[in-house]
Amino acid sequence: MAVSRSRLNLIFAAPAYDALMARTQTLESHAGMATRWRRRRMCVLIAEAPAPAALREVSAAGAFLETNARPALGARVELRHPDAGTIFGQVRSLADDGVGISFECGERSVAFALAAIAADMSRPAS
Repeated sequence: MAVSRSRLNLIFAAPAYDALMARTQTLESHAGMATRWRRRRMCVLIAEAPAPAALREVSAAGAFLETNARPALGARVELRHPDAGTIFGQVRSLADDGVGISFECGERSVAFALAAIAADMSRPAS
């Protein structure tokens, strides 16, 4: 019985394809917003006092910031991004490596998130 070339390709390529997909899924599950093209911009989180923060994730609904600051849950905070501007939010979660804040979802938060993402994916000026 003769086996077609396309069938042989599937038989021999399957293990390599499966391995590649497993690595891709692992990368996707741990990558979050950070990709090899993304630069993390330093922001300022203002709660009781200004504190440096790195923007790990951002969307129109909120953001996760890597920071040493630990404002109280529910506290109103201000986030200043060098390119996206300023937005106000509320602390929704605390973690060992940072804080999650939520934004009032609307045009302002969509514009902030898009500007932050675009800035983080842009190459620095030479």
